[in-house]
Parts: sequence; C-alpha cells; structure tokens
Amino acid sequence: MPGDLLHLPARAAGGALHVVVETPAGSHLKLKYSSELGTFVLSRPLALGIAYPFDWGFVPSTRAADGDPVDALVLSDAGTFPGVVVCCRPLAVLRVEQNAKTGGRERNDRIIAEPVAARRPTPPLADRVRKELEAFFEAATFGENKALRIVGWGDAADAEALVTEGAAER
Repeated sequence: MPGDLLHLPARAAGGALHVVVETPAGSHLKLKYSSELGTFVLSRPLALGIAYPFDWGFVPSTRAADGDPVDALVLSDAGTFPGVVVCCRPLAVLRVEQNAKTGGRERNDRIIAEPVAARRPTPPLADRVRKELEAFFEAATFGENKALRIVGWGDAADAEALVTEGAAER
C-alpha cells in the first residue's frame, strides 16, 4: 500500500532512527497500526490504573524476533499522536522474553530512545528509571498470557544493532 507506515525508511538521512508512534503517552489503550486498513486500531485496553508513560511505537522497515517491527519507547517531555514519526537516537535496549503466539517462548526486545529534537536531552537511564520501565512493561502485559520476563539491558550500541539486524530480516 503506498504510504504504508510499516515501509517508511528505518533511518533519517542523518542516521537517526524513525519511530512511528502507535500509542501516545498517557493512553490507557494499546493501539496498533494496521497496514491492511491504513489506520490505527485498538489492540487492547491496559489493566486498570496503567497508562503508557511515554510514546510507544515501532521502527519501520524492520522485523524483530516476534515477526513485528522492532518496538521503541520514546522518552519525551510530552506525548504526540498516533502516526507521528519521531527522529530518535537510541539510548538503550530492554531485553525481554515472552510467550510466542504460536507456542514456546520468543524475544521481544524494546528500544528506549529520545527525540533528536529534544530540548532537554535525557540523562543516562538511572537504575530507578530502568526499574520503573521494567515494572511498566510487566504491568502492561497483565492478563495477556505473555508471561513477560526481563532478560536484561543493553546500551545504545546494542539498540543500534537490533535495528540493523531487524532491517536485514525485513
């Protein structure tokens, strides 16, 4: 489909990552882009009291181990809207394992990034912030039979490698 957000380039001309926002910060619902419909659809509500702390989306033209595009969380002062493309620099990668849709277990790592245009750049991810993000992702999968398990953290270079691998898989 022309203009399909899944097929935008993974990187901007200067090398920054493109992240397509699916679910904006503050949302109590998980949204997912449907290339068949050319719009965003409701994936599921989150558990009571849970909201996305930052914009959530994907790096286009990539494929992760779970078959979907590489996931990304954009640390920013304010949320945007579904369909907004944010040029980002990776900060880290959160490595997770979960139940696969087809049975067994699979990796579903998530890039943690910040907008290139950030006026107040994100300081290094403090241990407290990492633990809060881990807790969010665990809570966000509550009741979804994913049995999410945190495997560990990687740095910006690991996040870059995940995108490079994901682009090669596409």
